[in-house]
Amino acid sequence: MSFAGLIVIATGAGILLLGPSLGGGVALAAGCGVVMVLLASLTLLPALLVVIGTRIDRFALPGRAARSVPWSYRWSKVVQRRPWTAGAIALVALVALALPATQLRVGWSDAGNRPVTDTTRRAHDLLAQGFGPGMAGPLVLAAPATAAAELRAAVRQAAATPGVAQVIPAENGADRAPEAGDGAAQAPAAGVREYAGGRVALVIPATGPQDERTEQLIHRLRAELPAPVLVSGSTAAAADYAEHTADRLPWVVGAVLLAAFVLLVPVFRSLVVPLKAIVVNLLSIGAAYGVVVAVFQFDVLGQGTAGPIDAWVPMMLFTIMFGLSMDYEVFLLSRIREEYLKDRDNTRAVADGLARTAAVITSVATIMFCVFAAFGAFDDRALRVMGVGLAVAVLVDATVVRLVLVPAAMEVLGDRNWWFPGLTFRRLTPGQKRT
Repeated sequence: MSFAGLIVIATGAGILLLGPSLGGGVALAAGCGVVMVLLASLTLLPALLVVIGTRIDRFALPGRAARSVPWSYRWSKVVQRRPWTAGAIALVALVALALPATQLRVGWSDAGNRPVTDTTRRAHDLLAQGFGPGMAGPLVLAAPATAAAELRAAVRQAAATPGVAQVIPAENGADRAPEAGDGAAQAPAAGVREYAGGRVALVIPATGPQDERTEQLIHRLRAELPAPVLVSGSTAAAADYAEHTADRLPWVVGAVLLAAFVLLVPVFRSLVVPLKAIVVNLLSIGAAYGVVVAVFQFDVLGQGTAGPIDAWVPMMLFTIMFGLSMDYEVFLLSRIREEYLKDRDNTRAVADGLARTAAVITSVATIMFCVFAAFGAFDDRALRVMGVGLAVAVLVDATVVRLVLVPAAMEVLGDRNWWFPGLTFRRLTPGQKRT
């Protein structure tokens, strides 16, 4: 249990690679929550069980003890009789579900992804119809007050850039209109407003904030406009955050996998079992990514939700789901290892370990699936994406992975599951030198 808790904490700590200002609070909250649960499980729970004693079974379900051979044991035997076939079918199914994830595009949800009955969605649609889709996410050109000439040149250049619908002044009560007699040199150019600290202009793209062409326009303007002029705004900030999380995701995944491997090796005294556990967990998470991309990015269900996946979802989905999956992966493999140490019979150990843990894992997975699936009823698209992703990951992990892929893989590997390099040292006689 302690190692399972440590793995969950290490997984959550991977969010820190986003940067302390972005992931520090989430990692700290998650870590503290796991620590509190772990302490309660190691102290309060045993004390309560001692106090309650045998009364814990007072309301046990009738007929529970009559089940001599659980269904999970029989199922494990079916898989172990044809492990290659069962494993290949499970692997093909997981890879097929994960294929859409190769087209994953991160971005940010907006009012256009809300239900059509929502007032913010209707306002968004009216704004797009009247002024173009880019009006929902204008770009802001900003420059110091001393760079007025550069900003005027940038406005003219931006207006002539393909993909720009128009350039308009930024409206704000702090604007200072040019006074009579200021002269043409001091007056802001068309599409420019002056502020106390500098001057700004709004660039309206011809495409919406979630359109990939808008992101390309941002990069083009930043590359072509004069140096003092900055391209900002909520759309540009969302694109920057999406790129940042996409760049950091491989580092988060690598750090989490390495931490999990280092923690699992001393627990199971094996190099193969931790590697297998990591691979099967990645397959279930990949399947969840694929379903999320198909449903929300490709909109295969026709719900009007097509658009990029919110930038924070892939990283949060990975860290949460990897920690949860590894938690009951440790529970299952620990039981299998206990059975294996009795008589070194790998086939029997896998069947008995699965039989003794399947009921608990299935119950826990059912609870988590119901909780996560409830997020799918929310109006907020980002919460729906997160809920569907977690629900699919739990469902796939508790069925295809735990009931088919794990027993099939462990049957194929046999005693090689428990291979661990042994280090032997030869005792030296007095006066003998080490070679």
